[in-house]
Amino acid sequence: MEIHNLSENNSLLNNFLKEIRDVKIQKDPLRFRRNMERIGEVMAYEISKTLAYEKEEVTTPLGIAPTHVVSDQIVLSTVFRAGLPFHQGFLNYFDKAENAFVSAYRRYKEDALNFEVLVEYIAAPSIEGKTLIIVDPMLASGSSMELAYKALLQKGNPKHIHVASVIASKAGVDYVKEHFSDNTTVWVGAIDPTLNEHSYIVPGLGDAGDLAFGCKI
Repeated sequence: MEIHNLSENNSLLNNFLKEIRDVKIQKDPLRFRRNMERIGEVMAYEISKTLAYEKEEVTTPLGIAPTHVVSDQIVLSTVFRAGLPFHQGFLNYFDKAENAFVSAYRRYKEDALNFEVLVEYIAAPSIEGKTLIIVDPMLASGSSMELAYKALLQKGNPKHIHVASVIASKAGVDYVKEHFSDNTTVWVGAIDPTLNEHSYIVPGLGDAGDLAFGCKI
């Protein structure tokens, strides 16, 4: 399984990562959402380099030009609600992709430290033989990503799986390595060292869903 940590190579991505982490800039939800979207665009471009292509010819006003276009059938999947701006960035580039949506949430038990992750909704096309890209901005423990992955497998067996997150914990990356199939590639903007007692990534950026769309009850 390949792991791509994009922050290991300097690029404009690091500017966007810096802004989504900054507590002052986070006060502007519009800018936070747009930065998430831009990171999705950068990752989509990087993933596009690994896809299958086929040769086509296009007619210009002056003749015929050969070109190579993506031949993989792509399904973009996101986990509600935090993943929506990130997903949009991918869709801006993979504009012909099919889309899948999974609702996963934490249900807390007797206190704020104990919870289980539940999936209550999925809307997806067939993923049989297709390239599945699962996008979720935060790869913390990895449990919600695994549940989304297993829910999507009800729709078929993909040719290849790309897991894309803006920020991951080392534990989350290790979890994906252990629980996902070998035909999986992981793409992250940065890998942070630890999780706190609430299973939030440290230093991370906080709650991506709340920062994008406002606090929930």
